[in-house]
Amino acid sequence: MINRLKQAFAAALRVPLSTDFESLQAHAVPEWDSVGHMELISEIEGTFGVTLSTDDVFDLDSFSKARQILSRHGVDIST
Repeated sequence: MINRLKQAFAAALRVPLSTDFESLQAHAVPEWDSVGHMELISEIEGTFGVTLSTDDVFDLDSFSKARQILSRHGVDIST
């Protein structure tokens, strides 16, 4: 599952799969602007079959936060 999340981030933000995703944060990625953010939300929702709340959308500002949010939606991202 972790690889699926990495692929979603890579596709939405146009970063290589070799990126250190564990330390990835919104302010460090130029492509993570408002459009990139909505593309990321769409990729995550489509990949994992979840619907993120408005609070989730506003809170998602890092890869680790995405893992936490998905965990709250019952998606195990540990592997």
